Amino acid sequence: MKRIALFLLTNVAVLVVLSVVASLLGVDRYLTQQGLNLEALLIFSAIFGMGGSFISLAMSKWMAKRATGAVVITQPRNSAEMWLLQTVERQARAAGIGMPEVAIYDAPEPNAFATGMNKDHALVAVSTGLLRSMSQDEVEAVLGHEVSHIANGDMVTLALIQGVLNTFVMFLSRVVGYVIDRAVFKNDRGVGAGYHLTVIVLQIVFGILASMIVAWFSRQREFRADAGGAHLAGKRKMIAALERLKSAHGQSTLPENMTAFGITGGRFAQLFASHPPLEARIAALQAA
Repeated sequence: MKRIALFLLTNVAVLVVLSVVASLLGVDRYLTQQGLNLEALLIFSAIFGMGGSFISLAMSKWMAKRATGAVVITQPRNSAEMWLLQTVERQARAAGIGMPEVAIYDAPEPNAFATGMNKDHALVAVSTGLLRSMSQDEVEAVLGHEVSHIANGDMVTLALIQGVLNTFVMFLSRVVGYVIDRAVFKNDRGVGAGYHLTVIVLQIVFGILASMIVAWFSRQREFRADAGGAHLAGKRKMIAALERLKSAHGQSTLPENMTAFGITGGRFAQLFASHPPLEARIAALQAA
């Protein structure tokens, strides 16, 4: 959950900055000075949309460390940190990727995430809550799940999907903004305040709708990462880790977005869930 949330928040921030820069440079005025130039607008949207997504991906490791306060293990201070490094190194070798950075961050909830734009220069981070609440076998399965995300190239694929969605968000918001500026605000010279206001609002609305598509994609990738974790750590350990999270969730009052493996909420909230229900994931592993 944290991996997706950090990426989406970074992507939104980058898009806002790029849109402000484009506005200051007069790009919108250029695109509308002789009527709306749809071809030029699409090119502009693709460049900024894809660019914004990959800038977010490039910043993902830095943002994750800053947001969580994760401390990368360079010299293990105890046997637990040594075991973490050795386990990730063994799993990374088995998965055919470079050794990721391994970090720990202080948080009471059981959580873990992997991020980075390159399979050979990624980051795997675990919370202190996860280390306290899970057995070593279960933590091994969690690490295998995250290493599988890296090996499967999930962050890069996510960035590609987000880039395409960014393109359409920027394109459609400006098309609709132009129409409203003309039809509602009766502006027939370039673009006015109505256009800029509408574009800002629609980028937020369309961005929220786009995040539902990203969440759907993320849910599909979780099953594959579970299978990868089962391959690297063992099917029994992977199921035990998911069962542990299911048990912990049922006995606590932790917030909806607290775990790396599950998410709860009403039907509408499920549309934005980055992870499928734990029951469905356990059933998929048992049936494999």
